[in-house]
Amino acid sequence: MNRYQPDRVDLKILFELQADGRLSIVELARRINLTKSPCAERVKRLEQAGIIRGYRAEIDPLALGINHIAFVQVLLNSTTGKDLKIFNHAVSKISEVTSCQMIAGNFDYLLKVLTRDIHHFRDVLGNQISTLPGVQQTHTFVVMENVKDETTLPLPSKL
Repeated sequence: MNRYQPDRVDLKILFELQADGRLSIVELARRINLTKSPCAERVKRLEQAGIIRGYRAEIDPLALGINHIAFVQVLLNSTTGKDLKIFNHAVSKISEVTSCQMIAGNFDYLLKVLTRDIHHFRDVLGNQISTLPGVQQTHTFVVMENVKDETTLPLPSKL
């Protein structure tokens, strides 16, 4: 499979857009020392290659009253390809689950769950997560303090 491999200039573009996705092409070109047209072409190529998946606002959950973070370990009854696909589809429909990773270890999935408070979390856990297809057992870990929660990739800062 031929995958687009970003070069040094592309990495600079990605670094700048991660820091500020609202940069104009003119400002982005200035920051990376390119002219406007080649910069715009590179951004378009990164988008077409799927490296840049989209642009969105970073929203502070606390400002919207989302004060509770929990991680939930999920153990399934079965991990056949069909069962995993069914679980993946079902869990993706729960809006409070903001992250879902399949794990190699003593459990099958790790979910990050954002809710208003412990009561809201209890409702999501009991009525949605625990009733997902194939769930055998869950273990919950409540976050007491969110020390670091980056959504950006660790691109080289000295390009």
